Amino acid sequence: MGKSTVAGMFRRLGVPVFDADAAVRQLQGPGGRAVAAIESLFPGTTHAGGVDREKLGAAVFADKARLKALESLLHPLVADAQSRFLGANRLKRAVVLDVPLLFEKGGWRLCDITVVVSAPLRVQRARVLSRPGMTAGKFAAILRAQMPDAEKCARADVVIPTGRGRRATWLAVRALVAGL
Repeated sequence: MGKSTVAGMFRRLGVPVFDADAAVRQLQGPGGRAVAAIESLFPGTTHAGGVDREKLGAAVFADKARLKALESLLHPLVADAQSRFLGANRLKRAVVLDVPLLFEKGGWRLCDITVVVSAPLRVQRARVLSRPGMTAGKFAAILRAQMPDAEKCARADVVIPTGRGRRATWLAVRALVAGL
């Protein structure tokens, strides 16, 4: 959808951003807090460099019970990192929580306003399929796991469209931050 690009724009405007995906990568990286527990739950999915994301994905994504076990491990650790971020930035006029499943997992309840970054499906598909290791099958699985974009847009307080070029997106982000 362009979430990372928009998050970068918020940062450029001085708004601190908590990136839940980056928190997960840190937890699963070399020396990460979740690595030993993941290896215990899913043997053979880690190595000296942390979690082997391909192996872990193969071990959990086709099995709802195993995915739930992984989420039960990771979500409290990510929540802790998010809480520390919010504490460290408590005096800022605004912060952004860049959380992929904000509506699906109830994180929107922590927010004063919700912002959805949205792009037409053809743009989204092209962006996602250009990522290393991404396949049409993985993309379809991601879409199945998420709330439909139209529903997220309907629930959001603000929608930032990203399918009309960076300048239009930048102007929308800048206007939003100026209005806070």
